[in-house]
Amino acid sequence: MIFHPCSVAHLSCFLLASMYVGSLYIWKSGYDRNHPKTVKQRFISAFCMLFISPLCVYFTLGLFENEDSHNLLHQLGLRLSGLIPAFILPLMLTSILFLGPMTPSILDQSWTISSFSFWKENLQDILWLRNNIVAPVSEEFTFRACMLPQLLKCYSPNSAMLIAPLFFGVGHLHHMFENYRKQRKILQPLLIACFQFTYTTLFGIYAAFLFIRTGHIIAPCIAHSYCNFIGFPDFGEIMRRRGYERIILMVTYVSGLLAWCYLLMPLTNPSLYNNDIAL
Repeated sequence: MIFHPCSVAHLSCFLLASMYVGSLYIWKSGYDRNHPKTVKQRFISAFCMLFISPLCVYFTLGLFENEDSHNLLHQLGLRLSGLIPAFILPLMLTSILFLGPMTPSILDQSWTISSFSFWKENLQDILWLRNNIVAPVSEEFTFRACMLPQLLKCYSPNSAMLIAPLFFGVGHLHHMFENYRKQRKILQPLLIACFQFTYTTLFGIYAAFLFIRTGHIIAPCIAHSYCNFIGFPDFGEIMRRRGYERIILMVTYVSGLLAWCYLLMPLTNPSLYNNDIAL
């Protein structure tokens, strides 16, 4: 029986999501996800997936006619041409979007990202490394670099940009079971899981957009890391502030969103990154 290449691509994406999540649970450990031993074990899983995931891409792309599967690195967004803009511009764009959420740190003068002590302390923190380096890189490589090249053979860039994040959102539902195991209550973990699915799917669309527009995996990795660092916007902070600080917060939230919308297309113009995929 001969399978249609697009059917294989869908199955491959499903298997990639399943293997990525499954690899986190192959270790026999009674510790929770934030215990150093668990984190180190999952680092190993994430590292292994960096080599397993491209094999699925190589096999699937080889099923499509006139497809050069040997150009795998280019398909995965691993190329030198346009690398510097792909590192700087998406970071600038994402920081503009999060202008409101990062303003309280600036007002409180607690924004210490440029200090040596900040990096020295955090680079020795295994949870910080997981949240801001290992997770963004491993997740973006599997869910963006290895899924989108397959889906782009079956769908338009716009459609692939909307479909791929669904695998990413579902891939985060395993947190619900971890929360249930700790609390033995279903309602709160379920609500948290629904929120995470919505938020990660929306971010996944943005990350897929960056990958397709720039043709570089570094672009969504940088955006993912920055989002993890800033965290989900705390809109309640606006109401907790008083006087001019509340006004500044409201202005930065609105202006950041408007500026992001205005600059989204110009700063991701494929020509800036020598990318031949247009969206």
